[in-house]
Amino acid sequence: MQLRDETYKYPVEKQELIYHGQVFDFQSDQVRLHKDEPVVRRDYLSHPGAVAIAAVRPVQGADESSKELADWEILLLRQYRHPVRAFLWEIPAGLLDKPGEDRLSAARRELWEEANLQAANWKVLVDFFTSPGGSSEHLRIFLARGISAVSGQPFDRREEERDMCLAWFPLDQARDALLSGSLHNPSALAAVLASIESLRNGWRSLRSPSAPFIADPLLLER
Repeated sequence: MQLRDETYKYPVEKQELIYHGQVFDFQSDQVRLHKDEPVVRRDYLSHPGAVAIAAVRPVQGADESSKELADWEILLLRQYRHPVRAFLWEIPAGLLDKPGEDRLSAARRELWEEANLQAANWKVLVDFFTSPGGSSEHLRIFLARGISAVSGQPFDRREEERDMCLAWFPLDQARDALLSGSLHNPSALAAVLASIESLRNGWRSLRSPSAPFIADPLLLER
C-alpha cells in the first residue's frame, strides 16, 4: 500500500448550517458510510483554511550553505490566544479569507502584515489539517528565505495583533523549547521540525509554491 492520504467523498444526505460565525461556520452533515447501516451525524467547523510562514535566515556571520542548526534562526511571534487563555509563540499566519487570493499571495501578505518583512525565495515546507476529526481547516506552511524589511508605512495591526512581539530564535533553541513543552502552537511545531529536517538534507525536500495540496478540492467548494 502507498503511504499517501487520498480524498474521498461519502454521500451526504442532509446538510445543516448550525451557526454562521465571523471566521468559521458550525455545520452538521448526515453521512452515509455503509449501505447496511443508518446514516451518521458529523458536526464540525467549516473553515476557510489558512497559510503560515516559516521565515528562516542564517544567523549573523553564518554561511547560507551551512546545515548546522545553530547557524539558522526562525522568526516567531508572541500573540495572545483567547480560547486557550495564553500567550503563544507562533509563526506568521493568516486566513484564506480574501476572494481570489491564492495561498502564496496570502502568505506574502501575512508576512508583511505581521512582521513588516518580505522574502525573495518561497517554497512549500509542509501541509496539514489542523484537527481533521472536528474541523475542515487546512494549512500550508511556506518556507521563506532571503528575508528583508519592507520599506514604507507598516501595516496597522489591531486587537490581539497590536501587542505582538517578534523575535528570531536559533533553530536548535526552538527545537529544544518544543521538546521541553515550552511551545504549543501546532503550526510553529510543524514549522520548526520540518525546517530542521529540510535543512539537514540541503532543502531538497521543499516543493514548488504551486504544488498540489490534498485540500485543494475544499477551496473549490467554497
